[in-house]
Amino acid sequence: MPSEYENRMLRVLAYIHANPAGDLSLDALADVAAMSRFHWHRVFHAMTGETCAQAVRRVRMNRAACWLVQTDWPIAEVAARAGYPTVPSFGRQFRQTYGLSPGAFRKTGAADAPHLLTPDRAPSRFDVVIEPHPARRVAAVIHVGPLMETGGAFDRFSAIATARNLWQRGGRMIGIYPDDPTVVPAPELHAFAGFEVLDDAPLPGDLEEIALPATEVARLRFRGPYSGLQSGYDHLFGTWLPGSGRDPADLPPFEVYQNTPATAAPADLLTDICLPLT
Repeated sequence: MPSEYENRMLRVLAYIHANPAGDLSLDALADVAAMSRFHWHRVFHAMTGETCAQAVRRVRMNRAACWLVQTDWPIAEVAARAGYPTVPSFGRQFRQTYGLSPGAFRKTGAADAPHLLTPDRAPSRFDVVIEPHPARRVAAVIHVGPLMETGGAFDRFSAIATARNLWQRGGRMIGIYPDDPTVVPAPELHAFAGFEVLDDAPLPGDLEEIALPATEVARLRFRGPYSGLQSGYDHLFGTWLPGSGRDPADLPPFEVYQNTPATAAPADLLTDICLPLT
């Protein structure tokens, strides 16, 4: 059963992801946790490895990066939705995080998307390899909603794994994406966020257990912030697959994360996008 501290952590993480433009001060988050701010900050840092301020900044910056690439909202609107009162304050934090201004990041993200380019100008920075993929047992939590908000599910899973001392049983973090975002409405998209389980022991009943069967996969290693992952999918499905002579298996694509935002800068994140093949 979840402990009271686990429930508090999950409540606060859900609040941060649901209210990026809201009051996410230490006092406000302590109120959500129903704890004294003097103790809550220590509990949060001990359980997540981040300060409250670092977690808030990470969520806001990730959401802003996705909005810049995936919408045509003015930068001022992106800044406001990400919780920054002025464009300059947003720009300073964004440049510190991503190494580019919001405008330059938006242009780079658009230029990287193969579906925006003619075939003879499609980017060649993506390499796809076919390799055997072993059977894997995955423990996860479910996410329903826009894929750009899946980070909340990963934070929720991480809080549960920390509270229940599960990390010693886990391998790489894995995301499984059974729904096609070009077909399924964003509010109805399903995803699973978790890690590979390295033993055969039972899992807590409130975690999803998913079996990924052994199969060959087409693996594309994407380097960069998660906001740009769609360009990797576009290349894998729109450019590589039609010319590969291979057929996809009746299994969902999944992502294996070689590092995480907690250990790498956005530009250095490494994500393996895996497409199971027949």
